[in-house]
Amino acid sequence: MRWENATFESAAGLSSQLPSSSMPEIVFSGRSNVGKSSLINRLTGRKSLARTSATPGKTATINFYRLDGARLVDLPGYGYARVSDSERRRWSELIEGYFNDERDMRLVVQLLDIRHTPSKDDFQMLEYMVEREIPFIAVLTKADKLNKTERAQRLAAFEQELADYEGIFTLPFSSSNGEGADELRDILLEAIED
Repeated sequence: MRWENATFESAAGLSSQLPSSSMPEIVFSGRSNVGKSSLINRLTGRKSLARTSATPGKTATINFYRLDGARLVDLPGYGYARVSDSERRRWSELIEGYFNDERDMRLVVQLLDIRHTPSKDDFQMLEYMVEREIPFIAVLTKADKLNKTERAQRLAAFEQELADYEGIFTLPFSSSNGEGADELRDILLEAIED
């Protein structure tokens, strides 16, 4: 798989705009500003394939990126408070429309900020995937922001915080220094080729 060949394919603001599912899809989910777009850019080795912003809630569409024989799917971030109710309902319809569609979804990469306890919205998303039997892993973003002691404390805390999700695979990741990128690429490749 040549990750650097990834190209932007399309964006969907409504579930009726979703492209047909014609190839394996890897889905990226998480709170606003957790680093989904930065992670996609790091994985593909492209600085601005997925647009990043310091302002939460900027990704308001489901963005599709095409690889050789697979797609990366960037969901809008959830949990951003400064969004109108109508916009929140649109996002909800869009994301539920995606998950309710018959898609060749191989894996959801659930992003969680390593520095913080997962939010209520994070837990709702985890519950949703468990209930729907959607395969997922947890990628702990912003790993470079913690020193060794803080990191050890947060990893131990995650074991407790995620104890209800038996066997959940967690991977520390940094878009800044690339930590976890090679391992994540291998995991995604395996999921695509299954």
